[in-house]
Amino acid sequence: MLFLQLGMQMIYLIVGLLIAISVHECAHAWMANKLGDPTAKEAGRLSLNPFAHLDPWGTLMLLVIGLGWGKPVPVDARRLRYGPQKGMALVGLAGPAANFITASIVAIPLRLHLVPFGRRYIFDLIPISFGEILSWVVWLCLALGLFNLIPFTPLDGSRIFAAFLPARWFYILARYERYALILFFVLILIERFTPFGILSRIIFPPIEFLWWQLVNMAPPFFF
Repeated sequence: MLFLQLGMQMIYLIVGLLIAISVHECAHAWMANKLGDPTAKEAGRLSLNPFAHLDPWGTLMLLVIGLGWGKPVPVDARRLRYGPQKGMALVGLAGPAANFITASIVAIPLRLHLVPFGRRYIFDLIPISFGEILSWVVWLCLALGLFNLIPFTPLDGSRIFAAFLPARWFYILARYERYALILFFVLILIERFTPFGILSRIIFPPIEFLWWQLVNMAPPFFF
């Protein structure tokens, strides 16, 4: 029975993960399309289908260390209204914003105790808790949204940060993105395999703060 409960917890986590990533990446595609670039729409990314957005490494990292990302949405910055710099910032901001909006909406029935946390059995065999599923959706939306606000390539925060730079520096940084990407993966490895968890120490306190403001109960991994 314990093995079955742990298996259901993993299923709840995966469901929450798929929803969080789908909302995030679809919002990028929607904003890019609104700003005049239909590239993502034509590539089938203007969709809530999770399989259109899953990035193997990003998904693995989210499952392993609780921090991850979806497959990058293709955007032609030259076609964006307001220019590449501001246009890419708006596209970048759309993903975390969609996560926070989703978390806020899904948190309402949890905070008002409108969904049961007790387990219901399907076919008198499979235990399922709708409260736990929604809790994972809220937690992972907050985690994905906040993590992506870090101003570091390839995260959305780097695009938002770049909007405040002089145009000259914007293009200089763009040339060195590949090196920032390597450094980013080094940080991920440090996060996973050493006790010096820099990213988690930055991200988890605001996640917990927002969680308690929205839901006001123990996070889903305490159930």
